[in-house]
Amino acid sequence: MIKKTMSALVLTLGLGAGIAQADTHGGEYAFDTQGQHQFIMFKISHLGYSWLYGRFNEFDGQFTFDEGNPENSSVSVTVQTDSIDSNHAERDKHLRSDDYLDVDKFPEATFKSTRIETTGDRTAKVHGDLTLHGVTREVTLDMTQIGYGEDPWGGYRMGFAGSVEIEPANFGMELDLGPTAEKLELILSVEGIKQ
Repeated sequence: MIKKTMSALVLTLGLGAGIAQADTHGGEYAFDTQGQHQFIMFKISHLGYSWLYGRFNEFDGQFTFDEGNPENSSVSVTVQTDSIDSNHAERDKHLRSDDYLDVDKFPEATFKSTRIETTGDRTAKVHGDLTLHGVTREVTLDMTQIGYGEDPWGGYRMGFAGSVEIEPANFGMELDLGPTAEKLELILSVEGIKQ
């Protein structure tokens, strides 16, 4: 009888611990700006001959992950547009000018989710408002949860990656890179630290 009672107690405690562990990754997360475990990159065709890649070096954000109802999760991102880096100083100067990003007038670009639609165990379509060059448009990011868990420094982390294709002309920007450059792909990879 004592053996059965002890076994039941151990089983109950084990299940409880499993549930508690499963619940640990829900909550609010801040982007890891200190460790720079985050990237916003872009990819656009150059005259139809090659891909031009670049990134934004300075951005911040946060997300809330609702484990029980992932559709109730949310994310917001703020990008410093003058941090654009395409590995070419003169081109970056041109991209920052009023011909394109006009960073003096529009120093920030933002994304704020409005709705999340789960598409799989770790995938979702994140619908939201992208404000770029002073223009706000609804876009949809295809996102994948990469992983989550305790880090070596006593914190708890979760990471996501995803992308969205936009048309710069829809945001009032005409990129002079040829007719094949009508679309630009934004690629996001972030690691959040639970708060």
